[in-house]
Amino acid sequence: MNRAFSRKKDKTWMHTPEALSKHYIPYNAKFLGSTEVEQPKGTEVVRDAVRKLKFARHIKKSEGQKIPKVELQISIYGVKILEPKTKAEEITLTIGQAFDLAYRKFLESGGKDVETRKQIAGLQKRIQDLETENMELKNKVQDLESQLRITQVSTSPAGSVTPKSPSTDIFDMIPFSPISHPASMPARNGTQPPPIPSRSTEIKRDLFGAEPFDPFNCGAGDFPPDIQSKLDEMQEGFKMGLTLEGTVFCLDPLDSRC
Repeated sequence: MNRAFSRKKDKTWMHTPEALSKHYIPYNAKFLGSTEVEQPKGTEVVRDAVRKLKFARHIKKSEGQKIPKVELQISIYGVKILEPKTKAEEITLTIGQAFDLAYRKFLESGGKDVETRKQIAGLQKRIQDLETENMELKNKVQDLESQLRITQVSTSPAGSVTPKSPSTDIFDMIPFSPISHPASMPARNGTQPPPIPSRSTEIKRDLFGAEPFDPFNCGAGDFPPDIQSKLDEMQEGFKMGLTLEGTVFCLDPLDSRC
């Protein structure tokens, strides 16, 4: 067995083990300061450190500074150095009083402040979620519109022209065209116009055996050249918008041809 350990075991201690394990032993001392050492233990190391601190104390004393007094609290958990002038007890009491007042205020309000803050936090989170959802829906709508445009462009044949409605005159009537097809005429009032009867090659006669009058079959083309040229000029004038006012016609040449 180690002799040093045996001597310490037989030695009578100043304090009981309970005082060092459950409490601490206080001592009042003067704090010279602290300094760094090259090794963590050794008598010479401690002597050099104390010598440096005493030299620093003489310098501070010559400058008029006093050595602070501290309290050493020694226990099995370590050594604490406390300055008694820090008023630690007053600080602890002030903190305890502040917590006590805060708890009383909470009890008086019935916890309404906490509940209100929780509701506000929940509403703020809900608003943020709705804004995010709204932005996602907008992006989806834009994507669908883009896909619809691409589909319309791909399905429409190349070089196709959108059919335009025929132009009308000032009386909202479609101008007459001898080559217009009956299917191209638009419906009026939601109904299709009656079909134009086809001309039969046979000449139909009435009850008296006479041929019915046909303004389109009056022997056109059998007129003299001068009359035919006048008729062509009048037809071109009618196409250009020419109107007849106060004109007297003589239909004798036409009567002889019809």
